[in-house]
Amino acid sequence: MSAGAMPTRQMLAYGALGFPLAFAALPLYVHVPKLYADSVGLPLALVGAVLLLTRFADALIDPLLGQWSDRLGNRRRLIAFALPLLGLGLATLLAPPADGGVSGLAWLVLSLSLTFIGFSLATINYHAWGAEIGETPQERVGVTAAREMFALAGVVVAAALPSLLAKDVATAMQHLGWVFIPVLALAALATFAGAPAATPSRDATPGLPLSAVFADPRFRRLLAVLATGGIASAIPATLVLFFIADVLQLPEWQGLFLVIYFVCGGLALPGWVALARRYGKVRTWLASMVLAIASFVWAFLLDAGDGFAFALICAASGAALGAELALPPALLADLLADGRRKGRAAAGAGAYFGVWNFVNKFNLALAAGIALPLVALFGYKVGAGDTASQGLLALAATYALLPAAIKVVSLLLLWRWRHHFEGRTS
Repeated sequence: MSAGAMPTRQMLAYGALGFPLAFAALPLYVHVPKLYADSVGLPLALVGAVLLLTRFADALIDPLLGQWSDRLGNRRRLIAFALPLLGLGLATLLAPPADGGVSGLAWLVLSLSLTFIGFSLATINYHAWGAEIGETPQERVGVTAAREMFALAGVVVAAALPSLLAKDVATAMQHLGWVFIPVLALAALATFAGAPAATPSRDATPGLPLSAVFADPRFRRLLAVLATGGIASAIPATLVLFFIADVLQLPEWQGLFLVIYFVCGGLALPGWVALARRYGKVRTWLASMVLAIASFVWAFLLDAGDGFAFALICAASGAALGAELALPPALLADLLADGRRKGRAAAGAGAYFGVWNFVNKFNLALAAGIALPLVALFGYKVGAGDTASQGLLALAATYALLPAAIKVVSLLLLWRWRHHFEGRTS
C-alpha cells in the first residue's frame, strides 16, 4: 500500500472477514464433539480419535498451502476460491444424519475434510494479507486488533444464535450452518471492496523449502510459546460444554457462558492494545497469561450450581483471550517486518502463516485427541449426574488443572525469551 497512515475504515474493512471465519470456528471446534456424541450417537472416544486424525491431517497441509499461496500471490483470489468450500462444508457438518454408525462416521470425516480445506486456505491468506498491509508496528497491531474484534463478535453471535434458532441442539446446529452462508458472503464483499491490497515484500522468495521459514530463531521461539499456550487454550475449548452440563449441571446456561466469554474478550481487546503500545506486546501477553492461569485454577474448585462464579471465570478468561488473539500474530508480523528491513526475509508471509496455522490446528487436534479419550478412560460418561464420581473429577481436572499447568510452561518460555521479541518492533 502507499505511504502514509492506513485509514481506520480500511482496517475495519479488512477485519470484517474475521467475523464469519470466527463464526465458523466456534461450532467447528466447540459444538461438533458434543453434537456427534449426543445427536448422532458416536462414542466419545471415537469422536476424539476422528477429530485428532482429521485435524492433524488438516494441520499438516497448512504449511504447503501457505507455500503454494505465496507462489500464486493473489490473496483475494485464493480467499474467494476457499470461501464456498468452507460454506458448503460447515453447513453439511452441522446437519449430520440422525442415525449413527458407519454413515454418521463417514459424514463426520468427509464434511470435516471439506470444511478444513476451505477454512485453511481462507485463513492462511487472510492472515498473510493482514501482515502485508501494515507498515508500522502500530498499524500491524491495529490491523490485527480490527480482525480479532470482528472475530470475537463472530463467535459471540455464533454462541448466542443456537438457543434462538431452536430448542433442540441438532436442529439449532443445522440452522446455524445455513445462516452462516449469507453471513460469509456479505463479510467477504465488505473486505474485498474496502481493504487495501496486499503488497508482499520483494525480498521474500516464495517457493523456498519450508525449512527456510524456521531459519529465524526468534520465529522458532515464538512458535514454541504459541504451541504450549495454544494447547492450554484448546483443551478447555474441547471440554467446556461437557464441564458446564455435567460438572456445573447448568446446560441451559451454555449459551450465556459462551457469550460472556467472548464479549469480555472483545471488550478487553482495546485495553490490551493500549497496554501493548505503552508497555510492549510481550509484557502485556505475560500479564494475560497470569490472568488465564488464575481463571483455570478457580474453575477446578467449582461445584454443581456455581453459575455466578463460573460467569466471573468466563469474564476473566475471556478478557485474557483478547490478548492471546491479538498479540501473538502482531508479534509475528513485527518479526517479518524486522526481517525484511534487515534483509533476512526468506519466504513469503503465506509460508509463515501456514506454519503458524499448523501449530494452532495441531494444538486443537492434540487437545481433542488427548482430552476426550483421557476423560473417557477415567470413567467420564456424557450426561453423568453424580457430581462426586471419579469421571466428573477427571473431567474437572482435565478441563481446568491440566491447562493451567501447560499455560505456566508457556509463560515461563515467554519470560525466558522475552528479550528476543522485545525491541523497536514489539
